[in-house]
Amino acid sequence: MAQYSLRDLRDDADRLGLRLHAGPVDDRQVVRVDLAAIDRLDALATGTLAIIGGDEQPPPFRIDVALRQASARHLAGLVFTAPLTLAETARVLADRGGVPVFSATGVGAADLAKTVDRAISGGASEAMMRGAHAITIATETAAAEGSSTDSILAAAGGALGTELTVDADASVSWTDADAVFIGEVPIGRLVAARSDGATEVSLPVIASLLSRVAQRQSRDRYAPTQSRADLLVELVLADSSRAEGFVAQAARLGLPLSQSHAVAWLAPTRPSDPDARAPRSVQPALELFALQLVEARDEMWHVAFLQDDLMLVCTEEHGAGDHQRRVREVAMLVQRQARELAGTDWAYTLGLGTPQLGALGLRQSAAEARIAAESAIAAGRVGGVELTDVTGLRRVLLDLYASPISRELLHDILRPLDDLGPERALQSVRTLLVYLAHEGSLVHAGKELMLHPNGVGYRMRRIRDLLGIDLSDPDARFAVELACRVRLLGSG
Repeated sequence: MAQYSLRDLRDDADRLGLRLHAGPVDDRQVVRVDLAAIDRLDALATGTLAIIGGDEQPPPFRIDVALRQASARHLAGLVFTAPLTLAETARVLADRGGVPVFSATGVGAADLAKTVDRAISGGASEAMMRGAHAITIATETAAAEGSSTDSILAAAGGALGTELTVDADASVSWTDADAVFIGEVPIGRLVAARSDGATEVSLPVIASLLSRVAQRQSRDRYAPTQSRADLLVELVLADSSRAEGFVAQAARLGLPLSQSHAVAWLAPTRPSDPDARAPRSVQPALELFALQLVEARDEMWHVAFLQDDLMLVCTEEHGAGDHQRRVREVAMLVQRQARELAGTDWAYTLGLGTPQLGALGLRQSAAEARIAAESAIAAGRVGGVELTDVTGLRRVLLDLYASPISRELLHDILRPLDDLGPERALQSVRTLLVYLAHEGSLVHAGKELMLHPNGVGYRMRRIRDLLGIDLSDPDARFAVELACRVRLLGSG
């Protein structure tokens, strides 16, 4: 049977209603507990914790005599159930004689003796009692206004008589009894510095309380940021003609759309299965990591998801130097975390947009970043960091690509080619664009495509049949060439 020491008694003080007034607390064993009158301590055995009942404090001289007797008998300590104020002589005697003095105001002497006796015996009932007490204290603390994970850990640890901590462990499973989560994101394990029956009983419940309070803290801390992120997703997906309409709504949410914005776009791919969706657990964990990463930074940051892709937006005053460099630094840390969360089967490609001004500029930067990532993936450059060339015609095409309506209208022109399958459709679009760029010359088109002119002619007859468009019409030819360029921009 495990020994119960004075140190254990002190650790259980909150649960037992004890207050230490004087005397040393160490590893000496508490052998038994007994009720006694203050003038009958000489009848107690060595190692006894003497509980002295009564509603009034004994006279100081009687306390001094009792301390001398307790020291001579090597008692474990004295507990007074009356309110206690020790004289200086009593404090000196307690310290010199090695007799700790406690008070237990308002606690019944007999009930206290039974509780301490169970603690000394170390039985299952005592462990259950301590565990239940810790759960009660933790629950009350969690329900208090302004509660936090730290306050719960401190209160529950005090009730259990041991230090409680949450050890970071992203691999913890939701089925583990000691798991602490924020929503679906694993945070770590609840660990007791000293494990016993009481901790085994109470830790699962305390871990659950910590998870709920941690989720509430996260929601309160990041809710405004997440609301603005939802608005940004809507802005990026909306038609460009509606962009300025978001300014007033953004202002109400504290998002200054009139400032400068730079966007990073993180796109996951699984080389062995390009159509696979990223693991479900990655998104909430990555969002929490990114929000915590940028929380203390001076710039305004937002994290949003469009399906599996992550959009990271950094907003600063117009003209701020090194704007894109700061976005790159943060985005690369997020990229590295995404790889660790998803595993080696997944690659995360990072595209970076240039800083742009206003609501339309934010859409532009997002389009640049997205196309940079998608183009790199289509070209087989997965897992790296990519910038988009945004000069000349490419900038015009980016504006078209950023508009869902414009993009859909242009894609409709080439949609019949999709029946050929992804590879042959892309081959046909490239052939068509080269043919139009060389003004219908099969010879020149063949040279660029490294194909015999008859081969180009064969492809073009098939393309004309599928599209049903008169390429001799200048307007139709212009629309088809624009559609080809936008389609190839999106596919890399």
